[in-house]
Formats: sequence, C-alpha cells, structure tokens
Amino acid sequence: MKKALAYILPTLLCFVLGGIAGVLQNDAIAHWYPYLNKSALTPPNIAFPIAWGIIYLCMGISAGLVLTSRAMARSRVMWIWFVQLALNFLWSVLFFFARNPLAGMIDIVALDILVIYYMVHAYRVRRAASWLFLPYLLWILFATYLNGYILLCN
Repeated sequence: MKKALAYILPTLLCFVLGGIAGVLQNDAIAHWYPYLNKSALTPPNIAFPIAWGIIYLCMGISAGLVLTSRAMARSRVMWIWFVQLALNFLWSVLFFFARNPLAGMIDIVALDILVIYYMVHAYRVRRAASWLFLPYLLWILFATYLNGYILLCN
C-alpha cells in the first residue's frame, strides 16, 4: 500500500492543482483569452484538458518512480519536482488569472529550465522517471512559444 501511495498521491496532487488552476482561469478563458491575437498553431480549447490529463498522469508516475527508488538523490529530485509543479500552477495564475502574459512568460521560461533540470537529475535516479517528463517538456516548450506570441502580438 505504501508503494501505491507513492504513485497515487503525487498524481492526485497534479490533478487537484490542475483543477484549481482551471477554476481560477475560467473567467479569463471566457472573457479575455478569446479576444487575444493568437498563433495559427494554437490548438483548439478541447486539446488542453486532454493534454494536461496525460501530462499529469505522467508527472505523477514519474514522481512515484523517484519516491520508490533507493537512490540517495531522491529527496533532491523530489524537491525539484515540487518546485516545478509550483511554477506550473503559478503560470496559470499569472497568465490567466492575473491576465499578465509577461509574468507568465517569465514563469514558463523558468519552468522550461526547471523541467530540464528535473529530467537530468531524475535520469540518474530512474531513467523512466525522466522519460515520462518528455511529453510535458515538449508541451510546455510549445506553450512557451504560444505565450511569447501572445506577449508580442497583443
């Protein structure tokens, strides 16, 4: 049971924070975001919860793999995991709730760097934990482009 909780709790935390972020950004998605100049590459709104659902699951499993490893560095890797999760949540608050693409851009660039940092350190603990972050990294790099486009074109 303890091993299962190492996977379940981080996954639940991802989904709970994602849900809170979703509630906080509802007004901006309805009354602000549709009126911004956006890249032609912007996915339809339905793509975002699907992508994030997959990403949150991968993030939780990655954390579980780190937590159940016997590596000495696992606490440091988990610290990085928690900080990147906080930056992930903060991006929604800054970009949508505060309607501040510049602050969102600063946050997401820091998030990009921290996710790469996590992947490097997680690779040393459990390779699969690192690889599970690859879809997340690709998605947030794309989100960085979208954020930058909005910042420059609005």
